[in-house]
Amino acid sequence: MSVLSRRTAVVVFAAFACAYFFSALLRAITATLAPTLTQEFVLNASDLGLLAGGYFLGFAVMQLPLGTWLDRHGPRKVILYFLLLAVVGCVLFSMATGFAGLLVARLLCGAGVGACLMAPLTGFRQWLTPAALLRANSWMLMIASCGMVASTLPVQWLVPLVGWRLLFLFLAGGILLSMVVIAWKVPGWDAASGASAPSPHNTGSYEQVWRHPYFRRMVPLGFFTYGGMLAVQTLWAGPWMVRVTGYGPLEAAAGLFWINLAMLCIFWCWGMVNPWLLDRGFDANRLITLGLPLHFVVLGSIIAAGSGAGALGWALFCVSCTFVSLAQPAVGMAFPAALAGRALSAYNLVIFSGVFTMQWGIGLLIDGFMALGLGEIDAFRSAMALFMACSVGSYGWFLSAKSHNEAQHPAT
Repeated sequence: MSVLSRRTAVVVFAAFACAYFFSALLRAITATLAPTLTQEFVLNASDLGLLAGGYFLGFAVMQLPLGTWLDRHGPRKVILYFLLLAVVGCVLFSMATGFAGLLVARLLCGAGVGACLMAPLTGFRQWLTPAALLRANSWMLMIASCGMVASTLPVQWLVPLVGWRLLFLFLAGGILLSMVVIAWKVPGWDAASGASAPSPHNTGSYEQVWRHPYFRRMVPLGFFTYGGMLAVQTLWAGPWMVRVTGYGPLEAAAGLFWINLAMLCIFWCWGMVNPWLLDRGFDANRLITLGLPLHFVVLGSIIAAGSGAGALGWALFCVSCTFVSLAQPAVGMAFPAALAGRALSAYNLVIFSGVFTMQWGIGLLIDGFMALGLGEIDAFRSAMALFMACSVGSYGWFLSAKSHNEAQHPAT
């Protein structure tokens, strides 16, 4: 049974969602600003990939200490301290005069928003029923899609009016506002969780997480498939539309808008149907097994189409890949509540290490293939083909590990 009343749960969700909105906006904004930053700072594809991936590197570095702190101190206290780093990062990004300054600021932004999903999920694992947890997870991802929608056409319209530097100062102000809402509305760990709150002296360790067979089963999916989806959604869909399909900057921003709007709608749908599916035996493992092959068909079609693949193709790619998003709450529920923060943060480390690797790696591959003599379009296609091979391999690992691990993981 949920520890929080329905009314309180809605208020707590909204408070966390405010911060996660800005986290997602920061995550995806480089895709929209890519033409502007490339021109102003003379960036190549690998520079752009590293800059976008810097957010995810900073994010990933904080995940292991984050999990321990969440289990010991609770979501509210931890997220407020983290968000201060994000505010500093936004201010420094607005003041950057070179690539190094941009990269350091992106690292701080990523580190600062590293708790924006893990904090609520840790609390929800303690406060909500499994079905409500799956719904809350999907709707938090829907809020992320709202932030990504805001990072597209709205940003493209605002930049000529206020400039990208002032825009980052506005983001810093928005994050400060979200901190006020969280401090006001989210209850303390003990107050919300009562007697079931994890002990601050909990002795559980990350070794229990890393050695868990179910966690290991899900690692390749998180790194290559989930990480790759986010790498495309938050960066490479934009350059593909500009440099392969031939879109102009405004048209590319509109394409990103529709991609992220599609993601918003699909995560809303997941939140609505997940409890119903769970009641009928369609747990996370079964849905991933049945649904993820569609993602390979769509990505293969995009690669084959080349310059003929635009915003619609990438929207279908992202939507078809959302089956893998069910892996994260499933991992959290595979562990006792007292280890939920560490389990979720460890898996988040896997995902965002994958995003950093895929964002930078795709950029390196594009530059490398062009250095070998391929044209720009074929270089993009070849890089995406290698990403697809990694994703197919991760799905194969997931299937091959199924019979060995299924009995050790509770139904989700």
